[in-house]
Amino acid sequence: MRSSRGCWRRCAGPVPDDLLPADVRHRLKGLGIVARRAIGERGLGLHASRSRGSGLEFAQYRPYEPGDEPRQIDWKLYGRSDRFFVREAERESPIAIWILLDASASMAQADTPGSSRFDAAKGLATALAEIALAQGDRFGLATLAERGLDLVPAAGGARQRDRLRLALRAATAGGRFPGEAALAPLWDRIATRDFVVILSDWFDPATLDLARRLAAAGREVVALQILTVSERDFDLSGGYRFRDPETGEELLGDAGALRGEFLARFGEAQAALKAAFAAAGIAHATLVLDEPLDTPLQALFGRRRR
Repeated sequence: MRSSRGCWRRCAGPVPDDLLPADVRHRLKGLGIVARRAIGERGLGLHASRSRGSGLEFAQYRPYEPGDEPRQIDWKLYGRSDRFFVREAERESPIAIWILLDASASMAQADTPGSSRFDAAKGLATALAEIALAQGDRFGLATLAERGLDLVPAAGGARQRDRLRLALRAATAGGRFPGEAALAPLWDRIATRDFVVILSDWFDPATLDLARRLAAAGREVVALQILTVSERDFDLSGGYRFRDPETGEELLGDAGALRGEFLARFGEAQAALKAAFAAAGIAHATLVLDEPLDTPLQALFGRRRR
């Protein structure tokens, strides 16, 4: 009699991926995450961490080749197919890629319905997991919400990708950025020298404070900022009621009259944020919602950056 667990492994397919457009997935093949300082004790960087052999998690079968150890041959499969196949597994990478997702209310802002910056952040998180999977690294997810953290502990392999997808599909944005007490579990999960990517609009100073503290404690931190088209261009006209989704504060005004002042102040704030990133040694890139999803990934992780 088959166990229910065995049937699940055979019958359940991978979790559908509706967060990553096909053209973006294709372009990810040219990307690789390379840590500047996150080097493991064995001298392995993230991009070189794939190691086939007698690892912890099964990866795939491949045909036997001269020089392979006989103990790697799957003799049960040989009995069924009359061909030699070798079981490959992946050893755990000495480093993990952690994806931190800002789930505060401002992340739900969108230029058009159904295309919010939180949706874009989910797509970027999915893309980062695909890159990590392709290069053999472990990866984990922490969704940062006012109610606390939703964690997918770091692991490797296709099953881990499915766990991450399920968590992303269930995630929603609302409330404020979590306080320091709620963020405390991150320090137990994210090891020194791990690679951290934070997806946020970076409007809350608490987000920058977290990034600085992680970087100062030896984690390599990358900041991905997601902006709406309206924030970049302020292409509005007529009377508007501007409302802060997290504080509820409101401002009534004519968009045309406010445009020049808004763009000047927004530009100053962006310059200050970039200066803060540079001072903390944090690499960063920006995605505006009318740009291809992989725009910041190409800027940071394209081969020309290696």
